[in-house]
Amino acid sequence: MPIVRRSVLAQLAAAPVLLAAGRLRAQARAVKVGAVLPFSGGLELFGEQARLGLELAAAEINAKGGILGRPVEILFEDDKTDPKTAVEKASRLVTRDEVVAIFGPITSSNRDAMAPTMARARTPLLYATNYEGGACGRYLFVFNTVPNQELAKLLPYLFKNKGQSFYFFGADYVWPQKMFQHAEKIVAALGGKVLGRELTPFGVKEFAPVIRRIEASGAKVLLFALPGADGITFIRQAEDLGLLKKLTVGFLGFSEAYLGAFGPGKGQDMYVAVPFVASSEATGPREFVARIRARAGRDAVVSHYVMTHWLALTAMARALEKVGRIDREAVVEGLEGLTVEAPTGPVTIGAKDHHVTLAMFLARTQGDQLVTVEALGPIAPESGCA
Repeated sequence: MPIVRRSVLAQLAAAPVLLAAGRLRAQARAVKVGAVLPFSGGLELFGEQARLGLELAAAEINAKGGILGRPVEILFEDDKTDPKTAVEKASRLVTRDEVVAIFGPITSSNRDAMAPTMARARTPLLYATNYEGGACGRYLFVFNTVPNQELAKLLPYLFKNKGQSFYFFGADYVWPQKMFQHAEKIVAALGGKVLGRELTPFGVKEFAPVIRRIEASGAKVLLFALPGADGITFIRQAEDLGLLKKLTVGFLGFSEAYLGAFGPGKGQDMYVAVPFVASSEATGPREFVARIRARAGRDAVVSHYVMTHWLALTAMARALEKVGRIDREAVVEGLEGLTVEAPTGPVTIGAKDHHVTLAMFLARTQGDQLVTVEALGPIAPESGCA
């Protein structure tokens, strides 16, 4: 009897140690991925949208047994909307945390700053933000749109239905610059006119002068590419000064994340082409929105940034399962040419250019929603990669 008692006591004493060891082993087995996103610096609304998608994907992967039996763990880092910080955070995730891939960032400048570091470290960068095209490499995969997917149908619709004269206004960095270059070619081919083109630095608070110039031009369509808080400020001031009664806005990069930011009844009848519309009654989008809101709350905003980041992590899991091993090269090998089922239908990743063919939707703001004007069907990317 005393021997049994000592054995039981020994087991009880050892139990916390065994549990701790078990937790450590579980942590060691986790498939670690990094997420370098803006949670400060002016574009945090996009960072939070990305987080929603990544967290849902991880929860769903883990609920089904993880990746090859191992749970996925996301390590989030704030890049502060700053390229130098983005590189520092990515380097730390690669070297200290030994992640198999990194998701993010949002801005093109941060992506371009991170890409060489990721390539040298032979670590995949899974980029799920709409951008200007031309970012290419073995370790870079793009899960959102490039210019032709956004502009090829949007501009002809605006030209036909809203007016044949355009004014371009956006932020002074690579994405708006490249988007406007593509747009100029499309407008010229349509027989339209570009009456003005301006770029502004981030952080401007007073837009009355440029609003007056746009109005004076007589343009019927404003092609607008000013993201985040600055874009919200511009639209509010354009509303107050009456500009939006005189033209139609094609708001590049617009998503549900902006809804409600302009004030009651404002920001109406603005147009965009996107790979996901949350108000859709189709089964896939409706169920996806419900899954997000079951985790994040009934009022959670769901935009295409949520869907594309969910898609990126979901695709990575499928890629590793296809290859049958977990390492950085396996992510690359598995993603090339992979087709994944998204809420809007199948998405195919280019075997060579690493960009995705997506179902696209022409949409506009109406009330407190972004609503579908036309389902455009799958549009292949013109990635700009050789």
